[in-house]
Amino acid sequence: MTKLRVAFMGTPGFAVPALDAIKRAGHEIEAVYTQPPRPAHRGKKETPSPVHQAALKMGIPVRHPSSLKTQEAQAAFKDLALDAAIVVAYGLILPKTILDAPRLGCLNIHASLLPRWRGAAPIQRAILAGDDETGISIMQMDEGLDTGPVLLEEPMPIYHRSTAQNLHDDLAALGARLIVEALDSRASGQITPKPQPDAGVTYADKLQKSEGFIDWTQNAADLDRRVRALTPWPGCFFDYGGERIKLLQALPAFPDRQAPAGTILDPDAVVACGTGALKLLHLQRPGRSPVSGGDFLRGLRLSPGDCLLGDKQA
Repeated sequence: MTKLRVAFMGTPGFAVPALDAIKRAGHEIEAVYTQPPRPAHRGKKETPSPVHQAALKMGIPVRHPSSLKTQEAQAAFKDLALDAAIVVAYGLILPKTILDAPRLGCLNIHASLLPRWRGAAPIQRAILAGDDETGISIMQMDEGLDTGPVLLEEPMPIYHRSTAQNLHDDLAALGARLIVEALDSRASGQITPKPQPDAGVTYADKLQKSEGFIDWTQNAADLDRRVRALTPWPGCFFDYGGERIKLLQALPAFPDRQAPAGTILDPDAVVACGTGALKLLHLQRPGRSPVSGGDFLRGLRLSPGDCLLGDKQA
């Protein structure tokens, strides 16, 4: 293995396994770039990002410029005399001056099989779309939105009950392994970036809170994917009795009888949808702890035959 001088540029927990893997592989991490501390939790205390916290524990210098477009920021980056930079969900646009500064360029870990699901939310969009597989692409970055040539990729199945959270964790581990392989191969000249095909391009738009609204008139299979894709963030919800109820976990159900959308079909909180039904496994009322579907019905004195459809999306 050729030891490289690298910078690591990332912010969320998804990026931490890759930072750890690069460190363990023996590469010299000259600096970690991450988003500035943000207000978080109930007290809104300024909190460093997960990558920032991990870097401090590893003893790696941390930089968190608000922009990389200034001459000062670009000069400071160039002065690192890097072989490569690794970028994982960093959150800032990299100008061409930054992209061109490392000898081997900037390598990005992207959580999809490019060119499918370029953009901000590839994991969630893949589940929402009902894709059978996703994966990790190690991409040589250019100035486009996830348009650069691919160095390495490896698929990962999306199982019937996969959630955004467990897929996130599995892909983070896969990305950590592949980036170490890509750095070794890139340094030795044993790998050539492969241009992405023009066909099959899709975009993973940033998630909106409104996408979590549960519309009982929709297909139960679609609603099941929505819950699995959007939990824990932005979360799924419906409105009932003037309250916004969080739907934390659900399961498609196949009841013996049909009923209007939103109708409660049995005491175990099976609810009729536009097509099929959804069993509500865990829910949370405002200011309360999560409960099972049955306990939720009992708490609101709801019975089979009652309807949850009525309140409109706020």
